[in-house]
Amino acid sequence: MNRIYEEISRLKKERDAIILAHNYQPPLIQEIADYTGDSLELAIAAKKAENKVIVLCGVMFMAETAKLLNPERTVLIPSPDAGCPLASFLTPDIIRQARERYPSAPVVVYINSTAACKAAADITCTSGNAVAVVRSLSEDTILFGPDANLAGYVQKQIPEKTIVPIPPDGHCYVHTRFTVADIQHARSRGGAIICHPECPEDIQNRSDHIASSGGMTRITQDNGPWHIFTERDMAYRLRTLHPGIVFYGYEDAVCDDMKKITLTKLLACLKENKTEVIVPEPYIKPAREAIEKMLALCR
Repeated sequence: MNRIYEEISRLKKERDAIILAHNYQPPLIQEIADYTGDSLELAIAAKKAENKVIVLCGVMFMAETAKLLNPERTVLIPSPDAGCPLASFLTPDIIRQARERYPSAPVVVYINSTAACKAAADITCTSGNAVAVVRSLSEDTILFGPDANLAGYVQKQIPEKTIVPIPPDGHCYVHTRFTVADIQHARSRGGAIICHPECPEDIQNRSDHIASSGGMTRITQDNGPWHIFTERDMAYRLRTLHPGIVFYGYEDAVCDDMKKITLTKLLACLKENKTEVIVPEPYIKPAREAIEKMLALCR
């Protein structure tokens, strides 16, 4: 293990590479990353990076976002088959059809979407800034996709607007696994419950806090224990950041695609320059503009 770590560190310096990892990555990947964060934090880190090579340890839409923000740099993803079932719910055709039904409504797409969908949108958002993004728009009706639970969360925060989820059933299978029985079990153990806004409404309504994974790192700095209703390895991230506080994760809450990246694949990625992320030319400018609008609002 130490030998792989040493080889990755050597190649990273040799290639002038930075390793960015999502909070849901396996612990071994989080440990070797230069920066670990949520989707918004990774987008900002990618934009600020001055390295020649960006290695994105996450899923493909995250790597695409890094490439869109750094078109002149080499962006690599260790496992190109690391997709996102949630992102697959939304297509450019669905966006086009929704615009036909609501011609004056702007389209907000979750960062958990393909470059093609970002290119067809007006602005992107993350789970951490979705409310702020939608609130910044002057229109009363907003088309929002692909996560219907996040759309419902935004609707509750901004009842004066009409949020139309596109598609109506888009969801993350990891977050929809949580049940009311899980909430009841957590309550019996004591402590506070914090859930991701991709969780179903009945989970959101019974939680003490609702936050993005980045928001969880800030909210859980004190007290505890905390029950973490999101992907399993977020609990590992929180234990690393806040030692001494008890965090309960859920072993069944696993994103299979996030676990496709391993140290062996990361090493091969740096050694063999694979796999480089390429975004089709027609998507680059409009998709980057949709992301940049979000980042400008966040500033």
